[in-house]
Amino acid sequence: MKRLKYILTITLAVATCVLALAGSHAQQVPERTQPGKFTIKKVDFDHVKKVIEDPKNAYYYPKLVKAYNSNDTTLSIEAWRNFYYGYTFQEDYNPFRESVYSNVVEQLYYKQPHSRAECDSIEKYAELSLNDNMFDMNQMNFYIYVLKEKKKHARAAVCQYRLDRLIAAIMSSGKGTKEEPWVVIAPEHEYNIINFLGFVATDHETLDGGIDYIKVQPVAGKSAEGFYFDISRMMQVAALKFPDI
Repeated sequence: MKRLKYILTITLAVATCVLALAGSHAQQVPERTQPGKFTIKKVDFDHVKKVIEDPKNAYYYPKLVKAYNSNDTTLSIEAWRNFYYGYTFQEDYNPFRESVYSNVVEQLYYKQPHSRAECDSIEKYAELSLNDNMFDMNQMNFYIYVLKEKKKHARAAVCQYRLDRLIAAIMSSGKGTKEEPWVVIAPEHEYNIINFLGFVATDHETLDGGIDYIKVQPVAGKSAEGFYFDISRMMQVAALKFPDI
């Protein structure tokens, strides 16, 4: 378990570095649309498991995956919630999952400006990375950027929609407060949410009960000093799947 905490710490440190780099290239990060209106609803993982494993249910996981892959834009926020949180019940779920292609994309992306060949490589490896980890929001951002650079606006819009829906699913799980934290299934998603809200993380603290607290730099006109995230499901699965670490 000590090693597990160490891995989580390293993962969060890497996420912080990525976020800082993204901030330094803010003018090149894809613009995000608002995730839309949604009702705050606590995540009931027992219920999620029940519906995604029922072939007769509209939220049966293979159905959600098929809809996602077919770029279905009619899915409700409830469908996206079950898609996101239901992934924790899939055999290949790994809360610390990182594609072997992700570092290639990041190295290419931060070499500005980009030639046509470099854009082709970013597109290729970002797509490969997302095929390996469809919930990697950093790679989704890079992919959106390069698609826009290559004037593939329709594909960029689809990826932007996916990103916005995933963010909405997370934000619908709480308010980012101690009493109602946002529930995430990967450590870097904490930083993705903070970045989306226009803040920069400055410190990370692990609290009792599977809660993370991320402190942020002050922003004019905003009173937030930090946000709370529930990582208990993520850590529960990690402990079961990786008992030796």
